[in-house]
Amino acid sequence: MRHLGLRIAVLALTVGAGLSLSACGRRGDLEPPAGAENPAPPPGSPRPAPQEGERPDKPFILDGIL
Repeated sequence: MRHLGLRIAVLALTVGAGLSLSACGRRGDLEPPAGAENPAPPPGSPRPAPQEGERPDKPFILDGIL
């Protein structure tokens, strides 16, 4: 019987810790750092055409996974 009470206590502490840590953070878009002049464009916006002398972006084998 003593082991059952210990298991229940450990399970309760584990579940409590998991629930308390699951709500960390803040929901919403990322904010640029203070003093940033040109924030990054939103995801999905088209990239500008490469300038003369720039190397084109070559696809990498793991790009699909990332």
